[in-house]
Amino acid sequence: MAAVKNSVWLTILLATLAFGPLTSWAQDAPVLSKRDVVYRVAPVYPDLARRCNLRGEVKLTVVVSPEGKVTSSTVAGGNPVLAQAAVESVRNWKFAPAPHATTEQIELRFGR
Repeated sequence: MAAVKNSVWLTILLATLAFGPLTSWAQDAPVLSKRDVVYRVAPVYPDLARRCNLRGEVKLTVVVSPEGKVTSSTVAGGNPVLAQAAVESVRNWKFAPAPHATTEQIELRFGR
């Protein structure tokens, strides 16, 4: 059994060296928004989530200023460990300008 575990870890190590660290397992998900996203920042997959093999979706409700800046966000669903990474990421998103502030629904998927 120990040989199998060592083999798995060796495979992961070699894959990391070949392809770089898996800093983000978040996948692009549809933004349920009327406004276009001009700039996205991919969330960093938390180390705790990776160690626990946490996967899933995080749903956020964000308020976007007329200039396109996210002014507030609320977690509408998802694992709290993943939710924090999603909030930190979306805080840096930039939306297309609009005549007034809007509320947008965003879903981010973590894992494969």
